[in-house]
Amino acid sequence: MGKTTGFMEYERKDESYAPVKDRVKHYKEFTKPLKESELKNQGARCMDCGIPFCHSGCPLGNLIPDFNDAVYKGKWEKATEILHATNNFPEFTGRLCPAPCEEACVLGINEDPVSIENIEKNIVETAFKNNWIKPNPPLKRTDKTVAVIGSGPAGLAAAQQLNRAGHTVTVYERDEKIGGLLRFGIPDFKMEKNVIDRRLKILIEEGILFKTGVHIGVDIKAQELKTKFDAIVLCGGATIRRSLPIPGADLKGVVQAMDFLPQNNRRVAKTKNLGEAILATGKDVVVIGGGDTGSDCIGTSIRQGAKSVSNFEIMPMATTERPENHPWPFWPMRLRTSSSHKEGAERFFSISTKKFIGDKNGNLKSLVTSEVEWELKPGQRPILKEIAGTEKEWKCELALLALGFTGSETTLADQFGLELDARTNIKASEQDYKTNIPGVFVAGDQRRGQSLIVWAISEGRQAAHHIDAYLMGKSDLPLKGEGDLPRV
Repeated sequence: MGKTTGFMEYERKDESYAPVKDRVKHYKEFTKPLKESELKNQGARCMDCGIPFCHSGCPLGNLIPDFNDAVYKGKWEKATEILHATNNFPEFTGRLCPAPCEEACVLGINEDPVSIENIEKNIVETAFKNNWIKPNPPLKRTDKTVAVIGSGPAGLAAAQQLNRAGHTVTVYERDEKIGGLLRFGIPDFKMEKNVIDRRLKILIEEGILFKTGVHIGVDIKAQELKTKFDAIVLCGGATIRRSLPIPGADLKGVVQAMDFLPQNNRRVAKTKNLGEAILATGKDVVVIGGGDTGSDCIGTSIRQGAKSVSNFEIMPMATTERPENHPWPFWPMRLRTSSSHKEGAERFFSISTKKFIGDKNGNLKSLVTSEVEWELKPGQRPILKEIAGTEKEWKCELALLALGFTGSETTLADQFGLELDARTNIKASEQDYKTNIPGVFVAGDQRRGQSLIVWAISEGRQAAHHIDAYLMGKSDLPLKGEGDLPRV
């Protein structure tokens, strides 16, 4: 597998970025790809470790050593086949996944892990460049129909797999374009939207039907949908945003990240009628929340011309090394610094926002924070304590709340009579993705709660297998780690 001594001969090398002063002037992707010879060397670092823990680290069970070996040997078309056998959309994961596979890489125990995500991205980009990725519709159709509700990565993966099984699949999306958070939540500087459109073209040519601007539960009621289709899979995501219930939260200028980011994506796409503009231009901006969404708000605010950008995180600053209580090969909670963080934001940790302050016209003008500490007791939940005498007022005209999501919307669940968990996610077994209503399945964030894109694709694929089995009595669609079989 690969070059036996490659991991000793070559150091990890990642894509470089365009200079900050250049990239903040636009919303296009700004990575600089490695040369082919450099990518082969990166593939050669895969160390024939015997037990590839990267498989278990990847929710899709990607055949990582196999495509690394193919890249090392220059067999790019073979690498494409291996990669697509388990991952419908490596162009998405190759850009957006936090790469749990790399944290599980055996080489990562005492060296820099193999650059799996970057290799994955370059495989699929090479494939598109060489026109190796073509529509592959089923050779025959069943008489079964399936409705997929939501066109994010879970919905698209489920739709493609079910279409491959020969079923007639219709994807419903309430927004004006297909893609879910991929299109409206992820800034273009992380993934340009032509990346979605080129894959969507293939899905359409494979025979999947797409209906946009249709809000299931409002425009079409659940019972009508149940009557029309043999099976339904709900992939609507976890869209209920976490609020910040403190004084002044209703001031103009206190904005949810998922209002700010989608509007800017539509602005970049030259969409008309955006409503009242939410802009960071010339303002002191505070982004509350230290995750990926907060990072996206930082990069977007800087590109809009913010006067200053500060990022507040209530948790203490993590170590850059793997914490002792997060041993390999598990996912470590360590400090992660994104490209957006490096573009001019200042980060503050162990800080809690207590109240927002407005002017006489109801516009946000500042906010007040205090420093906090976490009291840890074995076997108990951490206790947040405010540090007396640390209150501080910050100038702020735009506060962006990037606090994550608490669960899914319940309109459809109520109409179908679906059981929910404590966080309003729809209950379904991980074994078969069935809800308590026959013929209704659920996958992705709407089942498991807010999670990663790679989990969404995995859930869509897994659900498709069980829906196919429900419709046909058995299924040849692959489960995790299995390669796709020949089309029917």
